[in-house]
Amino acid sequence: MSPSAPPLEARMAELTGRHVPFVKATVVRARRPASARPGDTALVLADGRVEGFVGGACAEATVRVQALRTLRSGESLLLRISPEETADGTGEPVVEEGAVSVANPCLSGGELEIFLEPLRPVPRVVVLGESPIARALAAFGPVLGYEITEAAGADGITPEELAGSQALVIASHGRGEEPVLVSAVRAGVPYIGLVASPRRGAAVLDALPLGAEDRARIHTPAGLWIGARTPGEIAVSILAEVIHAVRGCSVEVEVEVEAPPETPESPATGSVTAVDPVCGMTVSVVDSTPYSDEGGDERRWFCCAGCRAAYEKDPARYAKADAS
Repeated sequence: MSPSAPPLEARMAELTGRHVPFVKATVVRARRPASARPGDTALVLADGRVEGFVGGACAEATVRVQALRTLRSGESLLLRISPEETADGTGEPVVEEGAVSVANPCLSGGELEIFLEPLRPVPRVVVLGESPIARALAAFGPVLGYEITEAAGADGITPEELAGSQALVIASHGRGEEPVLVSAVRAGVPYIGLVASPRRGAAVLDALPLGAEDRARIHTPAGLWIGARTPGEIAVSILAEVIHAVRGCSVEVEVEVEAPPETPESPATGSVTAVDPVCGMTVSVVDSTPYSDEGGDERRWFCCAGCRAAYEKDPARYAKADAS
C-alpha cells in the first residue's frame, strides 16, 4: 500500500462527511520510467486542487483535466497517459467506452494507467414541517438514495445544513417559512420549494426582502404538474422536481475560476481549460496552474514550470508556432 494511503483515507472520510465532491485517482499500472507506482493515490477536488501523488507535474495536469470531467459526468474512467501519439495520430485524446487515452509529450518515457472514480455526495434534502406531505417526503426520499433532514421548526435548521444541501422543501403550512426561504436563497441552495397554493405562495414571495431574481429561484407551488392530489402523490411530484434540479440541469461541482477572455471554456466539463503552447497539452486553469504574461497581451498557461521556463526564454518562437 502506498505510504500516502492512511492520511488520504482520513481525508476522504472528512470530505464525505462534509458532503464535498471529489475524485479518487489511483494508479493501476505504470510502465517505467515513471515516478508513480501502482497503488499511488490522489484526490482531485472540484476547485482543481490535487492532494496525494499520481505522478509528476505533467501527469498531474492531465489527471486534473480528466478528473474534473468525471466529476461533472459522475462516471468512472480509466485514464491512459503515454508520451507517444495516440492511435489516430491526431494528438487528440482517444475516447472509448469507459476509457480515454491521452498523449503527454512531457512524460519521461513511461506510461501510466489511472482509474478515476468520482465520489459525489448523496443529495441532502432538508424538509421543514410536520404535515402529511412532509412525512411522505421523508419516507420516499431514502428510496432515491437521498439523505433527508427533517426539521419540525425553523430553529432546527442550521446554516451549515442549508449550505451543504441540494434542496429545501417547506411544507409547514405557514409556520416559519419566510426566514428559512431567505436563508436558503442566500446560502445558494440549488432547489427551494414552498408547498402552498398559487395565491398564498405568491403572497409569501412578495413579502420576502429579496429581489425579483432571487424570488424567482423559489418554486411555488412546489412540484411538477402531474395531476397529484394525495400527500404521497404531491411528494412524488416535488421529488421529481428536485431530481430535475439536482441531476437534470446541473450538479454544483463546477470549478469557478477567473480566466482571461482568450482562454476557452470547455463545454465538456464546464471548467476553464487552455492549451500549453510548448507541449500542446490541455490543462485546467486553476490557482495552481503555472502561467506567464510574457510575450504579449495574452496570458499563457502551462502544464508545468519547465514548459513555462522554455516559453519565457523565447516567447516569439511559440507565437510563430501558434500562427502557423
